[in-house]
Amino acid sequence: MSLSWAEVDFDPPPGAIRLLTPQPADGKTYVMYHGTTQAKAQSILASGFRQSKDGMLGRGVYLSRDLEKASRYPIGHPDEDKVVIRSSVNVGKVKRIDHQKHPMQKTWHDRGYDTAWVPPNCGMVSSGLEENCVWDPRRIIIFDLIKPTVSWFWSQHALAA
Repeated sequence: MSLSWAEVDFDPPPGAIRLLTPQPADGKTYVMYHGTTQAKAQSILASGFRQSKDGMLGRGVYLSRDLEKASRYPIGHPDEDKVVIRSSVNVGKVKRIDHQKHPMQKTWHDRGYDTAWVPPNCGMVSSGLEENCVWDPRRIIIFDLIKPTVSWFWSQHALAA
């Protein structure tokens, strides 16, 4: 048995854009994902997102437009207890942070930006997948949860190999 991640509904929420553009554009709204545990997801659904105290990009809410990226979190946690929160995010003014020790890596919000964006394959994230940090949780509208599904085809194929 293996687990896979997929959205049941392929239509984005009204006004939201999928991962089609290389960089989030200022003022646009995107579908974004946040990986967490089932218990923490219930807390987020009840109370909304809260800023992390720190991280690679400083304080904020960490999300990605890439479902694969979000489905890896929390790293090291059993897949059966993971869940991805699907949201709509108005990114506001976006700052590209594309290398370690970027002069605005943790101060982007102090300079008037609403979201910090790490592009894919820039060396900042070991997975090579994009990451976003949104300063104000009120920019995030939660739509639903995506849970992993059992993929019997791949499991049976792997057993036969």
